[in-house]
Amino acid sequence: MSGEEEENAAELKIGEEFLKAKCLMNCEVALILDRKYEQLQQLSDDPTNQISQVFEKSMQYVKRFSRYKNQDAVRQVREILSRYRLAEFELCVLGNLCPETVEEAIAMVPSIKSKGRIHEDDAIEKMLNDLSLIKKFE
Repeated sequence: MSGEEEENAAELKIGEEFLKAKCLMNCEVALILDRKYEQLQQLSDDPTNQISQVFEKSMQYVKRFSRYKNQDAVRQVREILSRYRLAEFELCVLGNLCPETVEEAIAMVPSIKSKGRIHEDDAIEKMLNDLSLIKKFE
């Protein structure tokens, strides 16, 4: 991105490094931290392997704000959102915030409706319905 071009997430002008970056939803981070916590618990006999307060607070945060709890649901959410060719940060925002209406989704991630994108209201609504089904049957 040139120094003169202004960043604007609503138009997916976020810089090349962010467009290529891999983002994780809170629920994915929660699964990773859970596994690490279990490993640390197994090693808890060793006093050098104490769990830090930062680790515990981070785990509490992602668990509190995770919309999906089990591993299958988390995998399905990423698969569904990936079908819509979203940028990583768009996928994570929608997966984390779980908008219920097309209007909410567009307000949270305006770039899904920016010109040149193929996301019509019907496609966004189908995507949101698919996500709500996962949540309902989790």
